[in-house]
Amino acid sequence: MTACNENLIDEIDNLINNEEEENIDNDELEFCVAPINIPRNFIKISKSDNRNLFNFHKGTTTLAFKFKDGIMVAVDSRASMADCFYWENYLGRIIKIYELRNNEKISVRGASTILSNILFQYKGYGLCCGIILSGYDHTGFNMFFIDDEGKKVEGNVFSCGSGSSYAYSILDSNYDYNLNVDQAVELARNAIYHATFRDGGSGGKVRVYYIHKNGYDRMIEGEDVKDLHFHYTNISQ
Repeated sequence: MTACNENLIDEIDNLINNEEEENIDNDELEFCVAPINIPRNFIKISKSDNRNLFNFHKGTTTLAFKFKDGIMVAVDSRASMADCFYWENYLGRIIKIYELRNNEKISVRGASTILSNILFQYKGYGLCCGIILSGYDHTGFNMFFIDDEGKKVEGNVFSCGSGSSYAYSILDSNYDYNLNVDQAVELARNAIYHATFRDGGSGGKVRVYYIHKNGYDRMIEGEDVKDLHFHYTNISQ
C-alpha cells in the first residue's frame, strides 16, 4: 500500500470518527476518458451545432422513501449515469477498506459524509449526478441525498433524475409512513411508471427493492412500463 493510500485511509478514519468537513486527498483518483487524442475537442464537438445526431442525456428516475418496515427503493432502466457509476464504485472501495481495517460496517451517515466531501472537491468541474444513499445500521434506517456539488440532505422521501418531478407528484399525494410492504411496493411502482409516462428521458423497466434490517429483497425485477400503462389506465377508468 502506498503512502498516499495510507494517508487517504487515515483521513477517512478521522472523517468517520469526528464527522467534520475535512478535505480528502484526491491525488490518486483516476478518470477513464474516451480513447481519442484531445478529449476537450470531442466534448466541444458533441455540444456544438455540428454535433452528430445522438446526444448525451444525463439522468434517469430513481426514488426512495422510508416507511414503518424499512426503505423502499425504485428505479427505471433508461440510464446514462457515468458520473454516478464512477463515484459509487469509488465509495464502495473506500467502504471496503474501512470495514477491513475496523472489522465493522460503516454507518450510512458516515458513508454519505465521505461521498459528500469527495464530490465537494470537484465542485464546478461539471459533474452531473444525484445519489440517494440509504440503508440500515446501528442507528436505524437512514437515507441521504447527495448532489454533484457535495450538498447532503437527510430525509424520508427522495427522488432524483429527469422524471423526479413526476415521481414526486405521486409520492406527495400518496406517501404515508405507516404503509405496509405491499402498499409501499405499489406506491414505488406507481411513481416510477408515471415518471416514465411523462418524461422522455425515463422508461424501460421498473425495478423495486425493499431494504430491511437483514439486507434487501428484490420485490419487482424488471416489469415493463408499457404493460403498466394499461394497468394504471384501467384503474383510472
